Amino acid sequence: MTNLNLSRRQSLKLGLLGGLATVLTPRMTLAAQNWDMPAAYSAGNFISKSYVSFAEKIADKTGGELSITVHPGGSLYGGSDILRAVREGQVPIGARFLAPHAAEAPVMGVDTVPFLATNREEARRLYDASRPYVEAALEERGLKLLFAPIWPPQGLFSAKPVSSVADMEGVRFRAYDGSTTRLAELMGAIPTKTEASGIAQAFSTGQAEAMTASGAIGVFQKIWDYVDHFYTINAWMPKSGVIVNLESWNSLGDDTRSVVLDVSAETEAAVWDEMEVQNEGYIKTMEENGMIVEAPSDELIGGLREIGATMAEEWAESAGEVGEKVLAAYRG
Repeated sequence: MTNLNLSRRQSLKLGLLGGLATVLTPRMTLAAQNWDMPAAYSAGNFISKSYVSFAEKIADKTGGELSITVHPGGSLYGGSDILRAVREGQVPIGARFLAPHAAEAPVMGVDTVPFLATNREEARRLYDASRPYVEAALEERGLKLLFAPIWPPQGLFSAKPVSSVADMEGVRFRAYDGSTTRLAELMGAIPTKTEASGIAQAFSTGQAEAMTASGAIGVFQKIWDYVDHFYTINAWMPKSGVIVNLESWNSLGDDTRSVVLDVSAETEAAVWDEMEVQNEGYIKTMEENGMIVEAPSDELIGGLREIGATMAEEWAESAGEVGEKVLAAYRG
């Protein structure tokens, strides 16, 4: 009898433990999420560093319930594949320059319309006006925008001096999206599609002779090895986007999602401030490495602004009602 009672007590205890495990296992699974986050740009630039800071704060403030590993430099997915990988759930989160996806949703390319927003204040106003529509476009694709780090103003890198738009005739021009391709065409240049990870190779082989890009790209690609001139045309101030798969987002607990949103806002504010500091440093570094950094001539900037006006009209037409609403909110 004693052994029988003991056996029954053991069975009851094991049953209770089994039930407790059944209750706890889903919570433990939810609490132990580890996300890989691909990013296209090199680990050393300030935007990639902001992703690492974001990930570190998430891990700290969630007590390890969510950990994110950043994979910079296209080491996990190339830039052109990141949005697709996140959309299809191959990775739960990613950092991607959004403008190349303007062909499927024009609003994602609004911040690369030349000379629409050329300083931080204008860029912020344009971001605030366009973000609800960018978010809606991403949500239609099963994605959520967490935050958007901003790049420094885009200048013109060139292997030869450029004093007017006419000097760009026949020049092989690095293009990475519809906007830069169209800019090349209107300048009379020859667009050559090149992702960020392929810039050095494109210039070293002569596939590219000029491009619009920020000083950040110039420094981290050591562009002075290939070109001599950088013109501060301040064509636009583009943004990348940290995006998350909606199913992955919804799998997080309410408290974790709240932390992610708070850290996203903090990181965005910090990286926008850091952009101005870094831009000054990039300009100085390029000069120290022998590049000629100068303001564009009146003839060059005048010609570029005419092209910008044409492209703004084209963008508004392609974006339809959404484009009208964004521009009205921005200009109003």
